[in-house]
Amino acid sequence: MAGNTLSINRNSTALVLIDLQKGILGRDTRPYKAVDVLSNAVKLVRKFRETKMPVFFVHVDFRNAVPLKVESDSTMAGGNPPADWAEFADELGVTSDDLVVTKRQWGAFYGTDLEQQLRRRKIDTIVLGGIATTYGVESTARFAFEFGFNQIFAEDAMTDLAEESHRVSVEFVLKRMGRVRKTEEILSSL
Repeated sequence: MAGNTLSINRNSTALVLIDLQKGILGRDTRPYKAVDVLSNAVKLVRKFRETKMPVFFVHVDFRNAVPLKVESDSTMAGGNPPADWAEFADELGVTSDDLVVTKRQWGAFYGTDLEQQLRRRKIDTIVLGGIATTYGVESTARFAFEFGFNQIFAEDAMTDLAEESHRVSVEFVLKRMGRVRKTEEILSSL
């Protein structure tokens, strides 16, 4: 079937990792443990840096932000997070050469300069991973799709709060907006 072979243009592809931060990595996740997602993300980061491809780290930080006043049946609010809640995991080794995006919503595009930063670098494809699949990753993917970016989803470099949520997002949403691959296949294509 056409489109199954993964070919990545190093000149126009960036890695975008969502919410791999201390406060979120401590959550109970499925189908992959957060530590395994982080390990796969670190492999991707190393390979992207080695091949001189841009790496974007996105984290959510609600401190000093006006909260949404949306009525809903369920909330993810959890009180006052610890001071290091929004800090990236040390294993990622975020450097000054990396691009950091701070978001206040689920998705990485809304209210940030992510699109502008990608376009300035002539990026037309993003490799996307992070936590949680149905929140930050899928929301970012929907915007990226509408903005016309090609997407490659590192399926085992993302996870969710429930296995079923991850599976439904991957099978019925993400596969319609891009290509879903395992970390090792992405690495071997670089």
